[in-house]
This record gives sequence, structure tokens and C-alpha cells, in this order.
Amino acid sequence: MVGEEGAFVLGWDEVLTDEELSVTLKVLCMSQEEFQEYKEQDGWEDDTDEENSLLSNEALPRLKSPCKKLLCDSVLLTLESYSSDLKADQDLLNNKEAFERLSRREQQALHVRYGQKKILHRLLELIQ
Repeated sequence: MVGEEGAFVLGWDEVLTDEELSVTLKVLCMSQEEFQEYKEQDGWEDDTDEENSLLSNEALPRLKSPCKKLLCDSVLLTLESYSSDLKADQDLLNNKEAFERLSRREQQALHVRYGQKKILHRLLELIQ
């Protein structure tokens, strides 16, 4: 369901792997009986309900509560995997002297990491 990478791609305005995320959330929130029925009906390709619509920032708050909780827990686990929090990265970016002591590669990694955390925090705001 998740694809080769085993991850979902989030953008600033929408989930870029919206179909994969929609199906995954739906399946993970199903009871065993609902999953068996869904599987037997070959519902994987023909499901066109509102849950499988584009997951834009406007649509995310309308997710069902179990899906929101699962997504929220996943985002929190992802944020915990970082060695620093958003504020620490922001402080480092704002501290010109400390930032310039970093190698070019470390500076680029900091920008990427900060951007990833900003997107995850925005997602949390949208689903809580």
C-alpha cells in the first residue's frame, strides 16, 4: 500500500501521495471483518468515496477521528525520531555565527530538516 519507499510524501499544501495515505488510513482503521469484506470485494481500485479524495490542507481536518489519531500518532513518532526539535533548529538558523561554523553540507541538512519539521507541525495543527 505504501509503495517501495515505505513512506508518505507530504507537501506544504497537500499530501503528495494522497491515494496511498487515504487507503492506508482507511485499512488501518478497519475492523478485521471490515477488512476481510473490503478485500473480498476488490475494493482497492474502485473505491471513490470522499476519504480517497485529494488530501489537501482543507480536507485533512475532515478526516474521521480514528484516521486523525493514527495520523497524529505517526507524525509525533516521526518528530521524535529527530535528534533536535523545531525550536532548536530555528535557533541555529537564526544564530549567524553558529550557522556559519557548520559545514556547507550541515547547513543544507539543517534547512532540509527544518523544512520537514515545519511540514509535520503544520500537519499536526490541521488534524488536531
